[in-house]
Amino acid sequence: MTFDLAVMFAEELGSSLVMTFVSSFVAYVLGLPLGILLVVWAAGGIDPRPRVQETLGVLINLFRSVPFLILLVAILPFTRKIVGTTVGTKAIIVPLTLASAPYVARIVEASLKEVDAGIIEAAKSMGASTWQIIWKVLIPEAKPSLLVNAAIAVTTILGYSAMAGFVGAGGLGAVAINYGYYRNQVGIMWVAVALLVIVVQCIQSLGMWLVKKVDRRQR
Repeated sequence: MTFDLAVMFAEELGSSLVMTFVSSFVAYVLGLPLGILLVVWAAGGIDPRPRVQETLGVLINLFRSVPFLILLVAILPFTRKIVGTTVGTKAIIVPLTLASAPYVARIVEASLKEVDAGIIEAAKSMGASTWQIIWKVLIPEAKPSLLVNAAIAVTTILGYSAMAGFVGAGGLGAVAINYGYYRNQVGIMWVAVALLVIVVQCIQSLGMWLVKKVDRRQR
């Protein structure tokens, strides 16, 4: 591999990581509260509001059902208003976030539903408020599952970011498309794929390490 190719791979790896982690952070800022509300407002939840919860669930499912590439193209005017452009790393973060937030909401909901109902009932019987139950019982008890699912979410978002090359954004996916697909340089494509696999493995390993640190059942 020449020096120029090595520099290119380093730059595009950086672009992939920026797209992935910024989008993941914003997706969790949006998706975590939504996931909590799906559990809290559910029938039999801490603060049951089943009709509102069902409406929220339908809206989340509608966003989840739109394929990423279609969403990416459909919101180009919105993306331009938010970041001032529809091309490049900044531009891809907007659709990545909007595609990922509903997914994050659902996996947060799944993690929180794993918490033993008896623990929640015990907190209620001691007079804990809804917010106290959420922040001092529900989230701490679900932390291992939340971390496992967070690692899955980040790797999924990394997979979405690989499609960025179709709209002129950077990243390893763009390298694979521009060189491997358009120029038929298969070797460069497989290097990009190998780097993506390594990043995925690193994210998953970090997630499992964090789970072992916070999971009291493994101590």
